[in-house]
Amino acid sequence: MVAAEAGHPGGTPTRVAAGAAPNGPSYPGRITVKERVLVKIAEETTATTLKVDRGDVNVEVAEARGGMAVTIRTPLPVPNLEDTAAINAGTPVLQRVARIQEQLRDRIGQITGREITRVNVTITGAVIAEQKRVR
Repeated sequence: MVAAEAGHPGGTPTRVAAGAAPNGPSYPGRITVKERVLVKIAEETTATTLKVDRGDVNVEVAEARGGMAVTIRTPLPVPNLEDTAAINAGTPVLQRVARIQEQLRDRIGQITGREITRVNVTITGAVIAEQKRVR
């Protein structure tokens, strides 16, 4: 089990973060969010960010240094290999994945209210990105 900090980073698994009730008094107790919920949030966030099928994304979450570590296995969208203009204009894979790590850390943290201390990304394959048609 993992506790959510009611939208505020900084709490621990057993206590709500300070200032978690900005519009009123805080109440005794804690809010517990099951690990599977955090996994589903991270899977959906990853699939939406990368525009891949959620079924192709595998996520694990764990407590780490006062926050949450996320391990993600996902395919990476790439341009059609016959589209040389898109390939030449594209960003190298390592730079793209580093940017994806940052985006996922920020977005998952925002949605869960947890501090994301680590994002490990393993690229499991490549999928051809859908081409946009010009009318």
